[in-house]
Amino acid sequence: MAEKRDYYEVLGVQKNATDDELKKAYRKLAIKYHPDRQQGKSDEEKKAAEEKFKEAAEAYDVLSNKDKRARYDQFGFAGEQGGFGGFGGGGMSMDDIFSQFGDIFSGFGFGGFGGGGSRGGRRVQRGTDLRVRVRLSLKDVAHGVEKKLKIPRMVSCNACNGTGAKNGTELETCPTCHGSGVETRMQRTILGTMQTQSECHTCGGKGKIIKERCPECGGQGLVKKDDVITINIPAGVGEGMTLKMSGKGNDAPGGGIPGDLLIVIEEEHDEQLHRDGNDLVYNLMLDIPTAVFGGKVEVPTVDGRVRVTIEPGTQPGKILRLRGKGLPSPDSYGTGDLLVNVTVYIPEELSADERKAFEALKHSSNLKPSESTKNRIFDRFRRFFEN
Repeated sequence: MAEKRDYYEVLGVQKNATDDELKKAYRKLAIKYHPDRQQGKSDEEKKAAEEKFKEAAEAYDVLSNKDKRARYDQFGFAGEQGGFGGFGGGGMSMDDIFSQFGDIFSGFGFGGFGGGGSRGGRRVQRGTDLRVRVRLSLKDVAHGVEKKLKIPRMVSCNACNGTGAKNGTELETCPTCHGSGVETRMQRTILGTMQTQSECHTCGGKGKIIKERCPECGGQGLVKKDDVITINIPAGVGEGMTLKMSGKGNDAPGGGIPGDLLIVIEEEHDEQLHRDGNDLVYNLMLDIPTAVFGGKVEVPTVDGRVRVTIEPGTQPGKILRLRGKGLPSPDSYGTGDLLVNVTVYIPEELSADERKAFEALKHSSNLKPSESTKNRIFDRFRRFFEN
């Protein structure tokens, strides 16, 4: 048996690597040595890639777990005797890896070794889900929107009906599992020798292998096709939300249930309106005369502009609330408000006449705030920052 390599060396990271660095390193190796990337290679090359694939998974399983990593850092591989659990210590199967880390491969169209999971009581191939990102304006969020996207999908090959075998040729019995579709392993544990069964790594649990590959799909049973899919996005969605369209992902190789299309929402930056939950915030800057005398101003909304009345003597920091002018809740529990945050522009430079006018008003007692006025304004600012 070959000597084990240091887990940090396997992933190519430093001993102080963060969780994100570990995940990125493992993802890179897992994709490189994934069985679906080994098509057309010799049996020896496939076997070597599988060992690298398992080695990377074992290293990640230990280092991504806080307790296992601590034991490994202190005791090295001897820490396995303390019970790494899971995969640490070897004996991993391909089915184990896909069950534990299947999300690592999402979005790459991988099939072949579809670990676990079921949909409607039927087996679902891992790696068949598709993930796309959709950017929305605030108006789209406010009212919902229909989007048409051109999405490259992996669909069943018409030339071989998805079998991967050249038309007219038969499949052979798998030499590894002899047609059973499973591999039996004996593993030593603290409870004694345990027998486990897992999906055959050679045939992917089918019991058959391709004798002569389909020239159209290279034996994968799938070909790439651009599909135009219409997506109805409901009102009130937010940044980072994921919507799912069942069955609109990649087809599963060799038949089975297609994956899902996962739509990740991204919001476009709006120069004027800022989102705060379901509320929208607009910073309104008044000139001094309007703040003093009052008047009418226009403020933007998601649907255009509305006129707002400014009361005489409006102070900086006052919040005007326009009810129902925000964004709807995605669960239909009401609509947010538009909050107009008022500030007043103080001129940075003055003409000679403007300076004289302000000098004339400088000593007017009415232009100086009273203690109660100052307390009221500062209390408003304090409450703002407390929230």
